Amino acid sequence: MSLFQNRLPEVHRMLTAKEVSVSELTEESLAIIAERDKNVNAFLTLNEEGARATARALDDKLASGAARGLLFGLPAGIKDNIVTKGLRTTCASQFLSDFQPIYNATVASKLQQADAVTIGKLNMDEFAMGGSNENSSFGPVRNPWDLERVPGGSSGGSAAAVAAGEVFFSLGSDTGGSIRQPASYCGVVGLKPTYGLVSRYGLVAFASSLDQIGPLTRNVEDSAYVLQAIAGYDAQDSTSAKVEIPDYLSSLTGDVSGLRIAVPKEYLGAGVDASVRETVLSALKVLEGMGAVWEEVSLPHTEYAVAAYYLLSSSEASSNLARFDGVRYGARVDEGGGLLDLYLNSRSRGFGPEVKRRIMLGTYALSSGYYDAYYLKAQKVRTLIKQDFDDIFKKYDVVIGPTAPTTAFKLGSQTEDPLTMYLNDILTIPVSLAGIPAVSVPCGFAEGMPVGLQIIGKEFDESTILRVAHAFEQNTDHHKQRPQL
Repeated sequence: MSLFQNRLPEVHRMLTAKEVSVSELTEESLAIIAERDKNVNAFLTLNEEGARATARALDDKLASGAARGLLFGLPAGIKDNIVTKGLRTTCASQFLSDFQPIYNATVASKLQQADAVTIGKLNMDEFAMGGSNENSSFGPVRNPWDLERVPGGSSGGSAAAVAAGEVFFSLGSDTGGSIRQPASYCGVVGLKPTYGLVSRYGLVAFASSLDQIGPLTRNVEDSAYVLQAIAGYDAQDSTSAKVEIPDYLSSLTGDVSGLRIAVPKEYLGAGVDASVRETVLSALKVLEGMGAVWEEVSLPHTEYAVAAYYLLSSSEASSNLARFDGVRYGARVDEGGGLLDLYLNSRSRGFGPEVKRRIMLGTYALSSGYYDAYYLKAQKVRTLIKQDFDDIFKKYDVVIGPTAPTTAFKLGSQTEDPLTMYLNDILTIPVSLAGIPAVSVPCGFAEGMPVGLQIIGKEFDESTILRVAHAFEQNTDHHKQRPQL
């Protein structure tokens, strides 16, 4: 059995007992990647020499008796829009195909401080724009449960690598559901923290008011460990929150007795696949059997969330990506036609079609005469969606529903229909607009593919959603199922 089938505390026990070394863990990760990733395509860059050097240093640290970090010895993958010093960071774009950052993102530094081993950088939709991981310039990621299906996006590589057992955990980024939706499709745990809880310094920006980094793991306990290691105030990120970081592991009590659950009727209505709906209702019965109570509620502005999200995120993207012009950032295409031709050729050839589509939408929405009609109105809708959640949380502890309306779809089946593709995030986008935390945990299968249960909490109340998710896990075995590769 792979060492990666074990829980994090069990791996640490084995390391301490010298039943396995960090170097052996690292070699197992690299061997599995060599065997499986030619089919999955989760990794864009492997850090073989660096990972082996780190593993040797950690083995020496263990032998010396020095204090060990929270993630000691664990092989990890990092989404390729998080900069890593000296390790290629492409954002899955030809524009940055040879970009070698000269500094670490804060989360990358925190993984090092916690003694994790960075195995490599993970595939994604280009600049985190997409819901299927089919927009990567380096080829799509395939779902380990069915290689003909998508893994979800944009953190598809991060979810697939964990599901395939290639790494112990990974980091992804979530703008409109980019951690939770692929976690649901791939049958792993994906956590989007409260906006501001985890530093965004060193995350290549897509939509700055929405982007948030979070972990993808095989179980909730491991997710709590990783969050503990990466959460906290960072003076280098002006949106970082000065809040006290609780002990997330102590919240995993297994007790949900008396928990008040709100289930929005909009999350189980039209557009949600019947098999997904039934799987989620079965999960609610499990929680009910443990002493929780749930009631149907309404989040009345949910229907406007997708439109508001794509206006706001595309507007921010059009501004953030203006720096990629072949002069300041990105590969330069200079054919001697002057400065404007250099800009035009560099951006035309550097960006893929989905990125261009969103830049055009965002530029239009921000253009003179249209700001009030589109951008400002979308901001007002965002406020109403936030108020919906605030009202619900006056009476309930958590909101629960499906993570995605369907299971993973076939590769290529929606590439010609962007609107349908965008609607796959309809259940995750409201949470992102409200800036609150949510976790997707496996809750069953529909037609052989994983279904995710989304548990949503109040601002900075990650402890409660992790407690509920962990309690659910302890009474089911969905998270123990593994794809056959």
